[in-house]
Amino acid sequence: MNAKTVLPAVAMTAVSMVLTLAVVMMWLGTAMPWPVALVVGLGIDGGWLATLAYERRLAAQGDHSNAVTAVGWSFGLLAAGVLVAHALTADHSGAWLAVAWLPIAAKALWLVHGMWERTALTPSALGAIRGIQQEARDEAAVARARLRAEAATEETRLTAVTQAGARVARVQARTADTLAGAWSTLERARAGEDTGRALTSVTARVTPGVTSRWDLPVWGPTEAVPALDAGPALTDAELDALVDSIRHSQTPALSYREMAVRFRAAGHSASEVRLRSAWKRVA
Repeated sequence: MNAKTVLPAVAMTAVSMVLTLAVVMMWLGTAMPWPVALVVGLGIDGGWLATLAYERRLAAQGDHSNAVTAVGWSFGLLAAGVLVAHALTADHSGAWLAVAWLPIAAKALWLVHGMWERTALTPSALGAIRGIQQEARDEAAVARARLRAEAATEETRLTAVTQAGARVARVQARTADTLAGAWSTLERARAGEDTGRALTSVTARVTPGVTSRWDLPVWGPTEAVPALDAGPALTDAELDALVDSIRHSQTPALSYREMAVRFRAAGHSASEVRLRSAWKRVA
């Protein structure tokens, strides 16, 4: 995986060194002996290569030196400056300026490669990260599916409730219309002249010259029917006689509970206190 970043950096560095050496030989070779120009070019490239090698050694040890980095960038800027100066004095300045950025680009690629190394992970760690991400995506997908299913279920329930409510409302409306029609029919029957005479003919006279008026039935609470008057209460002697006769109506004699049941089944009425007192007197 490191080849993706280290190979471009190495290639760019090699091209920059060769280009720098060639420019120094061509530019300074006319003003000084070519061995001197060669030494100058090799010095720039050698210093750049030395600082780069030391930076890589520190990076391999997990260390970093700002001074070494500054020296390396200085050599890179010096090489770029040589290329720019030569381009400004050469005949085809545009073409030489187009390649003057190669030393700076090489240093930038080595910077990117160093960042790659500092953030690189092992295959097992990458596999664990992919597993965690996949698990998170699965959970999110399941949660979205659950929410969609719940939303669909709630929509179906609300639709069913709404339809049921509409049916109930329609039934109530039809019932109200039917009741209103029946009530109107009763009202017309009561108010009709022929119907009034027919009802008057079958209505018993309450007062001479006055007939009872037929009214519509009332829809609402009715008055409670008064309870029937209780029969005359039994005297103690009568109660004792009844209790004694019921008690001895069977052999052996009945118990109080059996006697009380038969007493009330026969239609007699007496309070529980009086009935028990009569039982004690006769028993």
